[in-house]
Amino acid sequence: MKYLKYIVLVTVLLAIIGFILYQKYPVNPPIKSMTATVENGSKLANIKLPEGFVIDVYAEGVVNARSMCLSPTGTLFVGTRSVGNVYALKDTNGDGKVDKQYTLMTEANMPNGVALLDGDLYVAEVNRILKFTDIENRLDRPGTPEIIYDGYPTETHHGWKYIAFGPDGRLYIPVGAPCNICDSEDEVFASITSINPDGSDVRIEQEGVRNTVGFDWHPESGDLWFTDNGRDWMGDNSPECELNHATSRRQHFGYPYCHQGDLLDPEFGEGKSCADYTPPVLKLGPHTAPLGMNFYEGEQFPSEYKNDIFVARHGSWNRKEKIGYDVQRVHRSDDGSYKSTPFVSGWLSDDKEEVTGRPVDIISMPDGSMLVSDDYADVIYRVKYVGE
Repeated sequence: MKYLKYIVLVTVLLAIIGFILYQKYPVNPPIKSMTATVENGSKLANIKLPEGFVIDVYAEGVVNARSMCLSPTGTLFVGTRSVGNVYALKDTNGDGKVDKQYTLMTEANMPNGVALLDGDLYVAEVNRILKFTDIENRLDRPGTPEIIYDGYPTETHHGWKYIAFGPDGRLYIPVGAPCNICDSEDEVFASITSINPDGSDVRIEQEGVRNTVGFDWHPESGDLWFTDNGRDWMGDNSPECELNHATSRRQHFGYPYCHQGDLLDPEFGEGKSCADYTPPVLKLGPHTAPLGMNFYEGEQFPSEYKNDIFVARHGSWNRKEKIGYDVQRVHRSDDGSYKSTPFVSGWLSDDKEEVTGRPVDIISMPDGSMLVSDDYADVIYRVKYVGE
C-alpha cells in the first residue's frame, strides 16, 4: 500500500504529459484503421445505388488514390496522401477501363491535391505548390517540377491539401488547423487561401475552416461551396461535419469557437456566440469525414440530378459505431432547404463492422458519368446511368 500513492502520482503525471504531447504534437487519423478484405472480384458485391445506376471499376492498383483532376483529352491525374505518389491514368483503347498508368512523382510530401490549367499540372504538397509544364506530352519523362510557391506551413496535421482553380483563374488552397482543436495565432491556419497561377498574391479567402479536403463552385452563381471536417473528442455524436456555402470573401465559419453552426466549443467557445459566424448549409453527420464534393453538370443522369452536389464521406475513424463510407447526394428543395440522401453506399457492412472502401473524391466525365476515388481499396470507380 505504501507504493500506491507513488503509482497514482506517476499515472497522473503520465496522463498530463500525454495530454500535453497530444495537444502539441497531435496524431493524425490513421490512413488505414481497418484490415482491407476487398478482393478483385468482390469490390462491388455489396454496393447499393438508386435504380437505373450501375457502378464499375475504372482503374485498379491506384495505391492510396485521393484527389483527382481530368484533362480535356481524358488523362486522369490522381494525388495521394500516404504513399507520396502522383499518377496519370489513361484509357488508351477506349473500352472504359484504364490500361496505362504513369507515376509522375514518388516520395513526395503528402501530394494530395492536383489541378490543371492550360496543360500544366499543379500539385500540392504540405508546404508548397509545384507545377509540371505541358504534362501530357511528358507523361513518361515528367522531370523535376517547378516550385510555384513554398511558403505554406510545414505542419503535417491537416497539412494535406485539396486544390482547384476557381472561376476567377486563381488556385484555391486550404490550410487546415494544425491540431484537433486550437486557436492559432497565425491566421493562415484553418483557412482557404488562393494564389495566382505564378504563385504571387497569396491571400486568405475564407476563415474558420477546420479542414476542408474538397470544394467546388456553383455552376450558375459561381459561389464557393466546401466540405469541412468537425473536431474530434466531443463524443460519438457531436459535432457534425459540414457542407458550407461562401457568398463573399473573408466569411468566418466558426472554428474553433462554434461547430456545426449551433454548438459552442467547450474550451474555445466561452464568451462567443454562434450567431457571429456563418452556419453550414447542411450538417453531414458526426465524424463522417466528408472530403471531395462536386456539382453534377452532366447530361447523362436524370434531369432532377442537374446541379446537385455529390459528397464523398470517407468514414469515421474513432467513433464506436462506424458511420459514413458512402457518397451522398445533396438536393435543393423547392423551399430552398437542402437535404442529403445516400447515392452510393455498401462499403460499410450492415452490422457496421466490415469496411471495403473509403470514397475520397468525385469528378464528372465528359459523357456525364461520375468517377469516385477510393484510397482504401486503391481503385477508381465509375458510376453511370443506364435507365430504369
